[in-house]
Amino acid sequence: MREECGCGNGYGYGMRNFLTKEEKLEILKEYKKNLEEETKGVEERIKAIEKNN
Repeated sequence: MREECGCGNGYGYGMRNFLTKEEKLEILKEYKKNLEEETKGVEERIKAIEKNN
């Protein structure tokens, strides 16, 4: 069983079974960054749709 970050996206490191605390933290930080970027994209899309209506 692969150790995952707990975010539900199946992130992990290859075939290793356990990640260090530092690796887990880095994965979660990257996941957070991706969510923030996705949120920004959604906000831009909403504004574009509202502008066209």
